[in-house]
Amino acid sequence: MPAEVAPLRRKPVQQRSAQRVEKMLVACAELIDEVGYDGLTTTLIAERAGVAVGSLYQFFPDKRAVVQELTLRNLDRFVRTVSARFEQLELAHWWDAVDAVFDVYLTMHREVPAFSRLHFGDVVDLRLLDPGKDNNAVIAEKLIGLLAEEFGLDPQQLLLPLAVAVEAADAVLHMAFRRDPAGDPTLVAEAKEMVRGYLSNRIPEEQKPSAPL
Repeated sequence: MPAEVAPLRRKPVQQRSAQRVEKMLVACAELIDEVGYDGLTTTLIAERAGVAVGSLYQFFPDKRAVVQELTLRNLDRFVRTVSARFEQLELAHWWDAVDAVFDVYLTMHREVPAFSRLHFGDVVDLRLLDPGKDNNAVIAEKLIGLLAEEFGLDPQQLLLPLAVAVEAADAVLHMAFRRDPAGDPTLVAEAKEMVRGYLSNRIPEEQKPSAPL
């Protein structure tokens, strides 16, 4: 991770320090589910984690940095889980990957603490994941890398289509979560169909292998 993106003032080297940081992140996630980002404070995080506020400031300058580290870890978890799902599934066509990506996202929304409040950080900052790019642009780039590797697609061919697909899916999923905290299934199905249909018309035929490479 580039130094300008990393929210940690210093990386914990000793196991004891790493455990303290982990407690802070767990506490942060719990509190966001309870009081939201606006109600979150470094004092509350420290109290919930059972550490001194000064200990928190050794690693994080403010609450935004704690949330940023939590969100970056969730992004890493999302990418690793999608990659593992690609390996586990027999994806006959590239568009089968769309369902897998949606399913991983929905599972995290339902199961990962604070993810339903934060998603990938827009509630805090539209450029929380990378100061030089919108959060959705970062997500799109990660997905481009996964899809290009899995299906032998040209990453350059995916740049615009994936950027549009992520923005569109994000908007419809927000609507789905507004209607149902778990994600309105009808709207989720519409989002999947919308993205599959759009991408199938944007990726050249010669770039669509009938089976994974």
